[in-house]
Amino acid sequence: MKRNYMKLVVFMLICSLFIAACGKEEAGKKETASDGKKVLRLLEMSELPSLDSSISTDGVSFRVFNNVMEGLYRLDKDNKPVEGMAESVQVSDDKKTYTFKLRDAKWSNGEPVMAKDFVFSWKRAVDPATKSEYAFILFGVKNGEKVNKGELPLDQLGVKAQDDRTLVVELENPIPYFLELMAFPTFFPLNEKFIKEKGKNYGLEVEHLIYNGPFVLSEWKHEESFTFKKNDGYWDKATVKLDEIQFKIVKDIAAGVNLYNTDEVDRANISAEFVDSYKGKQEYYSESEARQYFIRFNQKASDVMKNQKARMAMSLAFDKEAIASQILNNGSQATYGLVPKGFSKGPDGKDFRETVGDLNKMDLNKAKSLWEEAKKELGKSEVKIELMNYDDSDNKKIGEYLKGQLEKNLVGLTVDLKQMPYKQKLKLEETMQYEASLGRWGPDYPDPMTYLELFISSSSMNEMGYSNPKYDDLIAKSKSELLTDPAARYKAMQEADKILLEDAAILPVYQFGQSYLQKPYVKDIAKHMIGGDYSYKWADIKK
Repeated sequence: MKRNYMKLVVFMLICSLFIAACGKEEAGKKETASDGKKVLRLLEMSELPSLDSSISTDGVSFRVFNNVMEGLYRLDKDNKPVEGMAESVQVSDDKKTYTFKLRDAKWSNGEPVMAKDFVFSWKRAVDPATKSEYAFILFGVKNGEKVNKGELPLDQLGVKAQDDRTLVVELENPIPYFLELMAFPTFFPLNEKFIKEKGKNYGLEVEHLIYNGPFVLSEWKHEESFTFKKNDGYWDKATVKLDEIQFKIVKDIAAGVNLYNTDEVDRANISAEFVDSYKGKQEYYSESEARQYFIRFNQKASDVMKNQKARMAMSLAFDKEAIASQILNNGSQATYGLVPKGFSKGPDGKDFRETVGDLNKMDLNKAKSLWEEAKKELGKSEVKIELMNYDDSDNKKIGEYLKGQLEKNLVGLTVDLKQMPYKQKLKLEETMQYEASLGRWGPDYPDPMTYLELFISSSSMNEMGYSNPKYDDLIAKSKSELLTDPAARYKAMQEADKILLEDAAILPVYQFGQSYLQKPYVKDIAKHMIGGDYSYKWADIKK
């Protein structure tokens, strides 16, 4: 009944907006034709948390970096690594030394991009004084981990500028996905002189940033909007067709749909209540992703979070399928492990997730039994926890659903919801000032390790006090001695995935998917599975 009512509301909304859209469409066409510019108008869900690539950890910032910056390599439209700042590369026979020759490229202030810019950037990220949460991604570089732990000086990191345009990188062990890693923001170059001039202000405003990618950030109104303009100093500017990309920060899905229907933006994500109205139409698209949403349990926050039975009871006490199919209904899927479906295949050609199977599926009888045991161990009949959540419309609905199901199925449990802006939420997770939190992780490189290494005891991304020596050992072996035995390595990683769920260290909720509307004249936005989600280098407007 409620579903039919919502359909009617949406239909009436669309009809009322159609009239306004018709008038604005003609005005928009005339304006575009008169100024001759190609302008793409998009939406973003949150403020940019940080535009310092050494310390950024979030997908919103990575989407910006992917378009205003460029590393040695970038992912192309087919998600293959292609040369960016690197013009060519030579790899040693043992695949542990990479020698990159840089192309003739410039920063947006006219200075040349040089090998020393990469050396400075990588050392800055791994320097313990920087406190980069992503320092771990450089641990595959020779001495990276020892430098980050303070056991070796910075000059022992396995990266050096042989000359202005030759960069030599030494690795601890061969990394089969190393070129893909070079397209990840932490590995992007940084201009040392510019950063030292800006000091603590670097990355905080447009005037405190410098670029070497297809676009530059020309305007940034915090919490409201930001704008890209074509970088005329980019080495491959002839490929870039767009003159400008305008982003509005809009957290509410319905508001975004309204902007789309009134021809104020060219693309908008839609949620469950809009899907049925648009499905099958030319402007409707749906796609699955490898981004995982899961609840972090901070085991240092309370006795409840320390209790494995309590965590497992919560893991089994709600229907993940209902979240995916009813609340979201946008291509998202229920998920039952850390590594998602369709992300990685083992040497046997089988999907990682399918081989491991679905773990911790809903089981109310077991959940209730474990919960009663947990309460006895805690010496409590009433338990209250705080669940931190994002403040966008879809995740607010999921938070309410989780609260309702957990309180209904686990007698004596009260869940207090805490909605937080994205930037503040990241900070609270980083400093572990939370009890439970709905978080997410998108892959940084095309290997299951991009998820699994997060939860080793020493990981800066662990952020929840979880520790299991057996898990740590499996991950360590998968990153070293098992590299020469792919079958054994995959088996070890699959066992680690199981351990994480057996410990109920995290509570997987859903694998992200999205349905969206896009104007027919928008062409060739490249979608990436790893790193920054989108590249606009090849995008075009063809009205």
